[in-house]
Amino acid sequence: MATPARFVAGVDGCKAGWIAVFLPVEGPGTPEVVVAPRFAELLDDPRLPAILAVDMPIGLPDHIGPSGRGPEKAVRLNLGKRKSSVFSVPSRGAVAANEYREACRVAASTSSASKMVSKQAFALFPKIREIDAEMQPEREARIFEVHPELAFWRLNGDAAMRLPKANPAGLDERRALLVRHGYADDFLLARHRGAGADDLLDAAACALIACRILTGDAVSFPREPERDSKGLRMAIWA
Repeated sequence: MATPARFVAGVDGCKAGWIAVFLPVEGPGTPEVVVAPRFAELLDDPRLPAILAVDMPIGLPDHIGPSGRGPEKAVRLNLGKRKSSVFSVPSRGAVAANEYREACRVAASTSSASKMVSKQAFALFPKIREIDAEMQPEREARIFEVHPELAFWRLNGDAAMRLPKANPAGLDERRALLVRHGYADDFLLARHRGAGADDLLDAAACALIACRILTGDAVSFPREPERDSKGLRMAIWA
């Protein structure tokens, strides 16, 4: 009897909730896609992924210094023109706010530079809170924060993508890179209800970083992560 495949998962937020690419790393199998409304469903998925590499901030400081949260600062140094894709994450108190003006008020009062909150970052707050509710230090051996543009940078020989993913040619550039790393073109061109084409590519890239994490080949940004008041590591991996 064949040994069941062992999986890792790359996870990205999408309109329907979360899209995950489950990538087999041991045993027979092919990549599989799941779209789930809640992150907890991916944790309990029957494939039991050994590593979940998720594109969402993990670890929220109570106060933001002048340079922002450490992971974002460290990652932007590598991304050149793609650095604008890395949103600034405000304090835990700001992320807890459900209303935009209140989030801006709290963010300004809990940052050295009195920084406000971008609309793009605010749209992520519900998913950040969802991850934060599930996270505890004991789960850090399985759940890792990643960022798709840093993932593509790593997969591209430590060189940032030339084009933004909002550009159709940018999606083609990323898809071609993923094909070179073993994905079938048909798999990457498939459409999944509640998720965009870019969401699938991002999750697929994150799954490859999950493989690197599993084998010990990934590194954290920054190299010496700080921890928040919950004891959570604050680092982006690639």
